[in-house]
Amino acid sequence: MRNDARLETIAVHSGMEGLRELGQHIPPIDLSTTFPLPDVESGGEAYEQLAMGGDLLPGQSAVYQRLWQPGVARFEDGLAALENAEGAVAFSTGMAALSACLLASVIAGKPHVVALRPLYGGTDHVLETGLLGTTVTWVDADGVSAAIRTDTGLVILETPANPTLELVDIRRVVEDARGVPVLVDNTFATPVLQQPLDLGATLSLHSATKYLGGHGDVMGGVVATNRDWMTRLRQVRALTGGLLHPLAAYLLHRGLRTLPVRVRAQQETAGELARRLVDHPGVLRVMYPGLPGQDPAGLIGTQSRGAGSLIALDIAGGYASAARFAEACELITHAVSLGGIDSLVQHPASLTHRPVVPEARPGAGIVRLSIGLEHVDDLTADLVGALDAAVLSTPRSVSATG
Repeated sequence: MRNDARLETIAVHSGMEGLRELGQHIPPIDLSTTFPLPDVESGGEAYEQLAMGGDLLPGQSAVYQRLWQPGVARFEDGLAALENAEGAVAFSTGMAALSACLLASVIAGKPHVVALRPLYGGTDHVLETGLLGTTVTWVDADGVSAAIRTDTGLVILETPANPTLELVDIRRVVEDARGVPVLVDNTFATPVLQQPLDLGATLSLHSATKYLGGHGDVMGGVVATNRDWMTRLRQVRALTGGLLHPLAAYLLHRGLRTLPVRVRAQQETAGELARRLVDHPGVLRVMYPGLPGQDPAGLIGTQSRGAGSLIALDIAGGYASAARFAEACELITHAVSLGGIDSLVQHPASLTHRPVVPEARPGAGIVRLSIGLEHVDDLTADLVGALDAAVLSTPRSVSATG
């Protein structure tokens, strides 16, 4: 593949190297849990090297699936190419990937985390509880520099933020972090729209369950990063066992090949839906970065290549109306998760963000929509019907920016 290949070409061909020599057109699924050792001495050397996070060397035994797996490595190579990263490390889930990053910081004697809210509820919860030995200082974008300490190991942010889709200036956070590694949850944007490492971040994390897989049938997590962090994360994975299953790796790698097409089509529909819903009397506010006034720093076009395909609605009437709305959707499935080919709706405050402390929890009237590949007119009809059923008796004024 040419060094100047475009994103679409990289998505299709990355991680596919060497297949022709194997006589294969698509990656084979290798389910072996153990691999033959040529002799005792080289087997022991390979075990030690891989357990410490090193690379598999040519001609070396992979020893054991927990240490290295060919299909997982192909997916990692594919994602790293899309993120312009030196490499990537894949895990069984997005939370396993995050946990490995936190544990690596704790092991290095840097247990303090500076985190920007809002974040995914699971990330917020594990940081708030200190379950993995970390402590956290919660800040907004203006408070990063002042919160940095000598024992700070990570600055964590998500942009667009979950669930209200605020944008965070990654370059500014990196500058204010003053050398502390910045971890960006890039799940919502995907590498199609945003590449955090090019903006100075050290780690770009994905819940691969979402857009990377894209079909709601596989779980995984992955972190794109530099060589040093790859070694650290591989060691944590090898010792804690948060590995990605080979079949999951195959499905996620397959998902990468259609990722640009899916993300762009979903984004186009989401933008049109957001514009159509702005004037509905049942919506107090449509939260979507592509609407006027919702990207005051001009980050779309300079940091990211688009607003994405998630929309948040603040429903008039608060919790009761929001709950009725979610339950009244017919075409759109009321379910957790996002990024798949079919549209989903959920109420974050009572679901994914339920463990978040009340003062940081999303508003009771907020619902989050993940827009799929259905026709925009069919989605519009479903959403308008659900809004009418939920709040017809309590029309409110509408503002796209207020």
